[in-house]
Amino acid sequence: MQSYVQREPGSHEAGGVMIGRYVTGGEDIVVDLVTGPLPGDRRSRFRFHRSKRSHQAVLDREWQESGHTRTYVGEWHTHPEPDPTPSTIDLNDWRRRVKRDTFHGEELHFVIVGQTQLRAWEMTRQTSPELHPMSLMHCAQST
Repeated sequence: MQSYVQREPGSHEAGGVMIGRYVTGGEDIVVDLVTGPLPGDRRSRFRFHRSKRSHQAVLDREWQESGHTRTYVGEWHTHPEPDPTPSTIDLNDWRRRVKRDTFHGEELHFVIVGQTQLRAWEMTRQTSPELHPMSLMHCAQST
């Protein structure tokens, strides 16, 4: 995700899905893979629209190859601001996703990567979805 930080005036937003697994006996999740921009995505300076088809193909492959343990846990995208906050468009999209998308558990996680800060939120699956800021306990980069 860090490779897509919008530091240059002409750089476009980027994003994708987060694929992970739930830790047995706890509330933690492990994000194993994030997709980057894929064919069919639409990107501009202040917008990112994810292609359902391209990212779903990766999700389906990971689900099958993992023996049904790696699953869709949320979304990420960049913002061209130092300390990102969700826009009205982001919030509406997140609410729509927790109501309509197929996923395990009761919540989805959303990350916005800013120019200097990375912020994360959790939105629960309820009649009126609630947004909760999250702290990222541990971020490890695989090599």
